[in-house]
Amino acid sequence: MSKEMNMDCEETLQEAGQTAEEEYDESCDFITLRTEDGEELKFEFLDTVTLDDREFVVLLPLEEDAEEVVVLEVEDALDDPDSEDYTTVEDQEILDKVFEVFKKRHEDEFNFVDE
Repeated sequence: MSKEMNMDCEETLQEAGQTAEEEYDESCDFITLRTEDGEELKFEFLDTVTLDDREFVVLLPLEEDAEEVVVLEVEDALDDPDSEDYTTVEDQEILDKVFEVFKKRHEDEFNFVDE
């Protein structure tokens, strides 16, 4: 079964600038992010991309009809040096670059749909 993703790689977590706390199940590639409002969102972890000395994660929402990936920037948590925060990316150019890297790495695994 292939996964379809469109090219505009919109960040869909929450409004720009919000961070999330991570809960990662190391036995599989699933992650639960908790927004500042306490809402829990579940994702499949797909990849980590480094671009211009910045780190990003590419996630797929665990919804039946999810076709778009979520790209979040990884930042050190201010309150815990052993933790990370994930923030939405506002710059469409950066989103596009991260998504292009992801597409090239996984072109044999996914059926990418250009719209």
